[in-house]
Amino acid sequence: MGRVTERRTVIRIRDGAVSTRPDTLVAEEPLEIRLNGKPLAITMRTPGDDFALAAGFLVSEGVLAAASDLRNIVYCAGATADGSNTYNVVDVATAPGVEIPDITLERNVYTTSSCGLCGKASLDAVRTTTRHPIADTPPLRVTPELLSELPDRLRAAQRVFDRTGGLHAAALFDEHGELLDVREDVGRHNAVDKLVGRALQNGDLPLSRTVLMVSGRASFELAQKAVMAGIPVLAAVSAPSSLAVDLAAETGMTLVGFLRGSSMNVYAGEERIALRAAAVRA
Repeated sequence: MGRVTERRTVIRIRDGAVSTRPDTLVAEEPLEIRLNGKPLAITMRTPGDDFALAAGFLVSEGVLAAASDLRNIVYCAGATADGSNTYNVVDVATAPGVEIPDITLERNVYTTSSCGLCGKASLDAVRTTTRHPIADTPPLRVTPELLSELPDRLRAAQRVFDRTGGLHAAALFDEHGELLDVREDVGRHNAVDKLVGRALQNGDLPLSRTVLMVSGRASFELAQKAVMAGIPVLAAVSAPSSLAVDLAAETGMTLVGFLRGSSMNVYAGEERIALRAAAVRA
């Protein structure tokens, strides 16, 4: 099976001095996801948590919503012409009776943020497809002080990043700021899929009283994955896209961006942020 990291020899130049040294790189390999034996998608990922990644991907596609929807996930033997197993192909088998949507159509409509379709079509597709509408009752409330601590907690939990500097991460926290799970991957969307897939396998969906923290920007795709898992708060260290903000507003999700130290921007769902009224200024 592919490793999470690989070693390469590099030429290092520092202040005019040239030397060679080994360097640790994050591994990147393709993963083909098959659904009930039929090819579905290929994603470039960091090997590891492949079954969770596939399960989480299918949550975001509206195929899986609970552990009972999943029969099993296996690596495909004979994935190559010589019959060897590359551990780069997984087959997801759904439980009897699980209805399979027109996944090709769904992905074209709302998964790829650069697909060129109108934002309204994308928003409508997510809102009508999710089986876990955001419903945190009583409403989850988090303070700016708690949110400001999450990036450091996420960074402290990134074990592979310390060796490579080349991984994105996604972490799931409870409403008190306790770390529930963290996953790393060369793709930020894969890291979120791994989190959501693990939650599905453990029977924890919907994730109705959690905060999702991501290491990069908050794209429409990441917001969509959070909504499909029923996550009420998405926080990112960088900027959100306009469509991600629209989706958060449409679905009732709280979206926080540019979360750096004590500074942050709240783009939607401000009712979940415990603000002091006197501190809010136009």
